[in-house]
Amino acid sequence: MHSRRRPRHRHPELERDFVRTPALGYEDVEDSGLVRCLAHGLPSPLVRWHFHDEYELHLITATSGRAFVGDWIGPFEPGHLVLCGPRLPHNWVSFEVPEGGTPQRDLVILFHHGPIAHAAQQIPELREVLQLLDRARHGIEFFGMEAAARAHWHAVKAARGLRRLAAFCDLLADLAACTDYRLLSAVQLQGVECEGQVDQINEVVNRIMARVSEPLSLADIAAEMGMSESRFSRFFRRATGNSFTDFVSHVRINSACHLLMQTDHYIADICLQVGFNNVANFNRRFLEIKGMTPSEFRRQAESRFEGAVKSV
Repeated sequence: MHSRRRPRHRHPELERDFVRTPALGYEDVEDSGLVRCLAHGLPSPLVRWHFHDEYELHLITATSGRAFVGDWIGPFEPGHLVLCGPRLPHNWVSFEVPEGGTPQRDLVILFHHGPIAHAAQQIPELREVLQLLDRARHGIEFFGMEAAARAHWHAVKAARGLRRLAAFCDLLADLAACTDYRLLSAVQLQGVECEGQVDQINEVVNRIMARVSEPLSLADIAAEMGMSESRFSRFFRRATGNSFTDFVSHVRINSACHLLMQTDHYIADICLQVGFNNVANFNRRFLEIKGMTPSEFRRQAESRFEGAVKSV
């Protein structure tokens, strides 16, 4: 195993208005049992910083970009598979989306904790998934499971009644048996308190993503949000598990990683492109967050890429 380690806020009107169509694979909560299936493309108002009371198994099938799971920020690409626990904030922001969008970006399975935990008290075989569900409160990224997860989603989606429950249990068994995974969020965030605050933090995160190369002042963002600096700082840390400064640094360093892997730009140029004003500070923050220098990261990325090409 790798060491990588109240009221509902479900946006029901948003879901019903936008995705209650067979083509998108949406299933209304009133029409399904323990498990709901969802598939959507881009653009979509469902792609936002949010949380809910259900577990969410999220498989990316198209596009790459940046994922936010609790206080974790990292890259994603097709095959990225994550299980998020209840009320753990999450979002996947795609980059370089084709003109006109993409019809299917992800396949999602949603389910509640209560029925499984209650059934496990009477059915010993179900107890093996309880540790999996406990880990999911940090967010779990699984590796090497893209094909299996895709097949499981279609099996669950196609089934009804007892056969759907059986297909879902088959999925849980594979997830519980997987030993190649990492936990993502260092803290077990529980979301913010109301719908308005979810919208506010989503707006802030989107601003940071859109302005990553620009100077970003806590005082300016706080003023734009109509808050004092101290109030905004508390609000932001409670929602994301990071200080504003650390969150911005993580976003910028992850943007730098993308450029280091995908371009041959000089490190000094990349430093400026992602919003750092001097190379020394950029190198220091990169080392703190990634555990290596930008040069070492680029060398390792090139080595992995060359190995993949040679093995084809």
